[in-house]
Amino acid sequence: MVKFAHIADVHLGGWKQEPLLDLNFKSFEMAIDLCIKEKVEFVLIAGDLFDSAYPGIDILKKTFAEFKKLKESRIPCFIIAGSHDYSASGKTFLDVLEKAGFCKNVADFEENGENIILNPTIYQGIALYGYPGRKSGLEVEDLRRVKINDTPGMFKIFMLHTAIDKATGNLPMNSVETRLLPKADYYALGHLHMDFQYENFVYPGPIFPNNFQELEDLHHGSFYIVDTDSKNSLKKMELKLKDVLFLEIKTNNALNATEKIISELNKMELENKIILLRIRGELENGTNSDIKFTQIEEFVKQKKAYFLLKNTHDLKIKDVKLEIEVEDTENLEDETIKVYAEKNPSDFNKLIPQLINSLSMEKQEGETSSVFEDRVLQNVKNILKI
Repeated sequence: MVKFAHIADVHLGGWKQEPLLDLNFKSFEMAIDLCIKEKVEFVLIAGDLFDSAYPGIDILKKTFAEFKKLKESRIPCFIIAGSHDYSASGKTFLDVLEKAGFCKNVADFEENGENIILNPTIYQGIALYGYPGRKSGLEVEDLRRVKINDTPGMFKIFMLHTAIDKATGNLPMNSVETRLLPKADYYALGHLHMDFQYENFVYPGPIFPNNFQELEDLHHGSFYIVDTDSKNSLKKMELKLKDVLFLEIKTNNALNATEKIISELNKMELENKIILLRIRGELENGTNSDIKFTQIEEFVKQKKAYFLLKNTHDLKIKDVKLEIEVEDTENLEDETIKVYAEKNPSDFNKLIPQLINSLSMEKQEGETSSVFEDRVLQNVKNILKI
């Protein structure tokens, strides 16, 4: 009856690291090429095409080129805004794509008393309905009031960018009850970055993992091609561009952690792979700054790794109780630093007086708060050489 692609959570422009930003876009490019190769009748993008409502010009130029490929292949694209590319003003760059003739936003609705009425976008006998995602899950309450202008006899697709109860389970997350949603033949969902199906409710997963944890869990992106004439109507399309290697190091000594990490990395085949390095533990010697990440990055570069992504969220510094007898209270700060440095030898200690002095800077007359904050931050960066 119908064959279409279901894409969600592309998040173009989301990564700050250039290699991963590039890989994210290449995954989207791969998805578009597969849609054309598979000769789908149309493409759905269920929210968060962009990571923000106002993406950078470089991202926009490359995105337009991909949509142009779809248009030249005569494959229409239907979209809704997600929680990232949604704007409270209602104006986003999705409007620019639509006005250029590259896609159609199917979020067409109106308030009618206590209800929100969705109007369909009709395409070759298919009725497409959509409602946008919003910041902080604010769309959930609205979706409990949604009704549709029905189209009897048509195949109905409902595009949503939200969390549904069947997917969130016991997670403390606001989610809409599936039983309250209008009946449809297919629910094209976005927002939750997971490959999940419940009856005809489908999350295809992100086009590319959006953070460290997602890279660890998912390794790569995916989307679905739906063919209602096929016995197995859902065909998962894997977007494998790079292998992901994970290394977890537990340490209590930052002073020898660098050597330990490099030793473990040296046992692995790193070439052309994304390396995820998670460091955890409670440091009894040294601080995070004593781990020479520049040296580690240089090592994996020599091994021709694609990129190293590190996570030190679970690396803590052991609380130190200092018992100091000070006769001259004016020297309390200096003596505290001295005692701490003796008990916790580290190259970082010599920077502490400079940092304290930097954070003691005063706002100058006529200087705005933002300029003052930038000046303090830049001074700290200069001291830390970052």
